[in-house]
Amino acid sequence: MIDTYVSIDLETSGLQPKTDRIIEIGAVKVRRGEPEDVFQTLVNPGRQLEERVIELTHIRQEEVDGAPYMEEVLPKLLYFLEDLPLLGHRVLFDYSFLKKAAVNAGHAFEKQGIDTLRIARRFLPELEHHSLEYLCTYYQIPHQAHRAYEDARATSRLYHILAEQFYEQEAQLFQPRELHYAVKKDSPASQRQKQRLYELMQKHKIVINFDIDTITRSEASRYTDKILAKYGR
Repeated sequence: MIDTYVSIDLETSGLQPKTDRIIEIGAVKVRRGEPEDVFQTLVNPGRQLEERVIELTHIRQEEVDGAPYMEEVLPKLLYFLEDLPLLGHRVLFDYSFLKKAAVNAGHAFEKQGIDTLRIARRFLPELEHHSLEYLCTYYQIPHQAHRAYEDARATSRLYHILAEQFYEQEAQLFQPRELHYAVKKDSPASQRQKQRLYELMQKHKIVINFDIDTITRSEASRYTDKILAKYGR
């Protein structure tokens, strides 16, 4: 098994990297098998959180409203990650959101990763579930579910336990593999698009749950189409 990596976890406003946003990042840098440093921050998504997200994560709207935007967080995170492989439970999910944010900011983001979910499914097929929360209960790993730093810390501990039990049976599963997620850069919404949205909001007395100044060109088109479909011109 490798002993130097960054265990990372994200909380997000939804499940789709193309339309949803990161709201929390937690990471633990492990070097030579020992925790060396941590990275932990809330992120302002520029929109209202759905009630189900608040209930799941216990992250309140006022907390993210006062947090830095991803544009400010990203350079610090990239510096923290160095060129180390990522460890995650369903690591491609976290990687896809990070790559989307990086590409939008003009950064290349190519990483290798190790997936503890894939390892657990391979060696523990008899378990009823393979979620991080379930596995932490199974292995008695202290864990506060659905908070990014806690999930990252627990994933690192889970990786070591699984390696102790199963590494010799199939060593390649514990090695980093190239992560692949195809993504295109989103352009910011144009001034004309923003003005159109403001006009429609005023005309139809609409209260929106996002910050117009942070949306992309495609999001502006999508929001405009929804308003027109519901209220007309």
